[in-house]
Amino acid sequence: MAGGPLAPAHVAKERAEQYQGRVTPYVIITCIVAAVGGSLFGYDVGISGGVTSMDEFLSKFFHTVYVNKGRAQENNYCKYNNQGLAAFTSSLYIAGLAASLVASPVTRKHGRRASIICGGMSFLIGAALNASAANLAMLLLGRIMLGVGIGFGNQAVPLYLSEMAPAKLRGGLNMLFQLATTLGIFTANMINSGTDRIHPWGWRLSLGLAAAPAFLMTVGGVLLPETPNSLIERGLQRQGREVLEKIRGTKNVDAEFEGIVDASKQANAIQYPFRNILKRQRRPELVMAIFMPMFQILTGINSILFYAPVLFQSMGFKGNASLYSSALTGAVLASSTLVSMAAVDRWGRRVLLISGGIQMIVCQIIAAVILGLKFGNNKELSRDFSIIVVTTICLFVAAFGWSWGPLGWTVPSEIFPLETRSAGQSITVAVNLLFTFIIAQSFLSMLCALKFGIFLFFAGWIAVMTIFVYVFLPETKGVPLEEMVLLWRKHWFWKRIVREFEESEDDETRECI
Repeated sequence: MAGGPLAPAHVAKERAEQYQGRVTPYVIITCIVAAVGGSLFGYDVGISGGVTSMDEFLSKFFHTVYVNKGRAQENNYCKYNNQGLAAFTSSLYIAGLAASLVASPVTRKHGRRASIICGGMSFLIGAALNASAANLAMLLLGRIMLGVGIGFGNQAVPLYLSEMAPAKLRGGLNMLFQLATTLGIFTANMINSGTDRIHPWGWRLSLGLAAAPAFLMTVGGVLLPETPNSLIERGLQRQGREVLEKIRGTKNVDAEFEGIVDASKQANAIQYPFRNILKRQRRPELVMAIFMPMFQILTGINSILFYAPVLFQSMGFKGNASLYSSALTGAVLASSTLVSMAAVDRWGRRVLLISGGIQMIVCQIIAAVILGLKFGNNKELSRDFSIIVVTTICLFVAAFGWSWGPLGWTVPSEIFPLETRSAGQSITVAVNLLFTFIIAQSFLSMLCALKFGIFLFFAGWIAVMTIFVYVFLPETKGVPLEEMVLLWRKHWFWKRIVREFEESEDDETRECI
């Protein structure tokens, strides 16, 4: 099949081949500062798992879980099964889902920086509420404000990175968002390992330190330049060209400038982006915007990262050992993202997604077999098997870190035309947060019900998504944003849908004439 091989698709890029410029220090610095927004999401994922295993936190807000935790006779898989505890983790993501949809018109009408600043300020408020929480209601309100911050940040930052980066390095620079996310997770895990020794307010320090990345994101949003795409789309062509010349390091940007101007004219002709994105001609992008983030969550990675300390304690790891083990997975995730950044613009998106999927399937099956044979009620894993399980989970996390982790954000952020790019990114973020909410809310119950089968459940989904990428996702490596639409016209499957739409439009035009 034409779309099946791993080789990149060849598309017509007449104007794109004339794009000039180099990778300037200026664009590297702006992308690094903007990517700090990813650390908000990562810090929360890492900190939530650690805090929910701290005795003082559980005793104050979730006393039933605290009591069950100390019962040796309790089913190992079920001792943390509590919907209130799950709601603490997952409430953020349903708030983020709603915020991401609100962020779309803000990002389009007022620029990417406006959403970045809104996200940072909301996260600051949430961090303050959580650190000072006196009751469960205050705790959940803080989580909701954190969710608003993540909704705005995750909507705007990937767009910002895609539009600032040159096409030949867009994959690597866009992955700075995921790198910041993984570093946020690792930092949170290390903080948890320290605050776990501070009694009785260590958990408050863990939650309150979320203000640090939020402050950096807010200040960065104030200082960063707006993207040329956003400026030109809003009619500020002179300022847009000035920024474009600065980030490309040359005055010879006519071809790229003309491409952005043409795209902005089409964008401004679209009054309702969400309505436009539902049209048949946008079907390939819409499918990717829904399935890529959905599949990213259905790898099971967030379950492992959310509940890593809880999961390791359920397997028999004691107190600090469980936190150290989760810190190890955070370090593996961060380092593996560096591998992806180095490889994505050389090997392409499809190679990483498919090979990463295969490795994750193998790791999930190995973990399920070991836990199924050696672990159960009132039993703990032996030291040797515990090491094997942690190693397997680390290999799983590594595979995710150089495949679905960064590319689950990169691919959707780069495939939409300018007129629907903000709306498309909002859909991506909303779907991601919706499934994050579903998995976060249900994981502890699923762990209790499925036991070791939870790993097989996720392995099945990874098999489905790997096949999906092989069959339906064209290679986007090196394709400029303005020329991305040509990929679908060349793809063995999507060209039928796109061409049918174009032919029907031609027929309607002839009838009008």
